[in-house]
Amino acid sequence: MKSVLPENSATKIVWSHLITALLSLVGLTDAIYLTVEHITGQSLRCTIITGCSEVLSSKYAQVGPVPLAAIGAASYFVVFSLAILALFGYRFARPLLGIIVGLMFLTTLWLLYLQAFVIHHFCQYCLLSAGVTITLTLIVFLRAPRKNAVSAA
Repeated sequence: MKSVLPENSATKIVWSHLITALLSLVGLTDAIYLTVEHITGQSLRCTIITGCSEVLSSKYAQVGPVPLAAIGAASYFVVFSLAILALFGYRFARPLLGIIVGLMFLTTLWLLYLQAFVIHHFCQYCLLSAGVTITLTLIVFLRAPRKNAVSAA
């Protein structure tokens, strides 16, 4: 009796795209929350650590007139969209997903540096986003299909 799901790397790739899509929704929610709070001028309440106000009111919290969190929200939405497209077999989405997640990872490293060594404060919402991005990076790059991984039958 044949298995419904093939026992090869294709199954893992599908699962990695599904997990990437779901995880990007966590980042999207976080980034939308930060964007709304920024636009409305609300003061964020840190419940785990202190420093949210210092980080989010710093000059690094905006790129021109655009809140950095809005750019993050757009990035997470693109990752979600590309992961769904890859899940349904659209091959063009895989390399684009790698590029976007790679850029997000580099940006995250820069923002963590700024929080630690320039601003000297951390924001729990920013750290959540950093955790999501680092996890996305691991999933996207460690689960990438290998051309030589196909075994001959």
